[in-house]
Amino acid sequence: MPYQAEYIWIDGAEPTHGLRSKTRIIADGKKPEIWGFDGSSTNQATGSFSDCVLVPVFTCPDPLRSTGDILVLCEVLNADMTPHATNTRHAAAIAAKTYASFEPKFGIEQEYTFFQDGRPYGWPEVGYPAPQGPYYCGVGGSKMPGRDIVEAHTEACLAAGLGIEGTNAEVMMGQWEFQIGVLDTLAVGDQMWVARWLLERIAEDFEVEVSWAAKPIKGDWNGAGAHTNFSTKQMRAAGGWDAIIAGCEALGTRVLEHIENYGDGIKDRLTGAHETAPWHTYSYGVSDRGCSVRIPGGVAREKKGYLEDRRPNANVDPYTVTRLMVETICGAAAASAKKAPVAKKAPAATTAKATRAKK
Repeated sequence: MPYQAEYIWIDGAEPTHGLRSKTRIIADGKKPEIWGFDGSSTNQATGSFSDCVLVPVFTCPDPLRSTGDILVLCEVLNADMTPHATNTRHAAAIAAKTYASFEPKFGIEQEYTFFQDGRPYGWPEVGYPAPQGPYYCGVGGSKMPGRDIVEAHTEACLAAGLGIEGTNAEVMMGQWEFQIGVLDTLAVGDQMWVARWLLERIAEDFEVEVSWAAKPIKGDWNGAGAHTNFSTKQMRAAGGWDAIIAGCEALGTRVLEHIENYGDGIKDRLTGAHETAPWHTYSYGVSDRGCSVRIPGGVAREKKGYLEDRRPNANVDPYTVTRLMVETICGAAAASAKKAPVAKKAPAATTAKATRAKK
């Protein structure tokens, strides 16, 4: 029996890329193949030469349809089969291959805001809700709008086999979070984009929109980020503290490059208030949510683990943030290793003498 495959891809919308999808009916026993779309309708081509190519890179069960139906995340290529300018996964794949020996792992904390009728979901038609305070990880009554959507999304991610690690209500009313990880450089991006698509698709059924805006409401309200947790095998190993500190130091060498690629509206969000560090400065510290990069308290106790870059926006491209962190941290570690003095081997005669002395 034929099955449905929902082809999902990242469009060329500016300043923040969005998601598109369409359905293909595939014969039983056949796998999803390369497909195409009209790039002139997604800001990825001109009308005079509009063909773009979809190449499947990640598939999973479709939790919203029947058994056997699937979701197909795709890379976008040009008609000549070269990576499209909007295809940030291609560059992330190069970084992942280059620094594979470090075995980098990621967990991304995706914040977002529900909207309905032009205002955050659950907010009064006139004025504002009660100030921030009771909403973060809150429970009960009308102060927690959107929980039904969150629950449906969580179940869908689990049914799809995605690496969802948890969910929670965030600081502003109508704002929530889910986490994807712990996964490698490409997998965390693949699964995050599919999880985002699922959330937007499920929210449709509730007549609610999902905003990934970094500062959805101006004023004394929290912004929305995508805090990115990162580790290498050196950081995770016993005595990994030095590697963690080296990673924090490395991030401080390319501050503006990261800020410019961590999502639209970042200067509105990273003000130094609402648990952020100012965008134009760089800092790191233990258990300090006012720093650019936080080292969790448990990591400091164990002297191994991971670091958390708190700067990425909710609307950041996960392929871009993972690529930058791998290039910056692993690149610096690789360069440092090359500069380290190499211990000289003892001459063969000396080694033989030492061996005989032990007998």
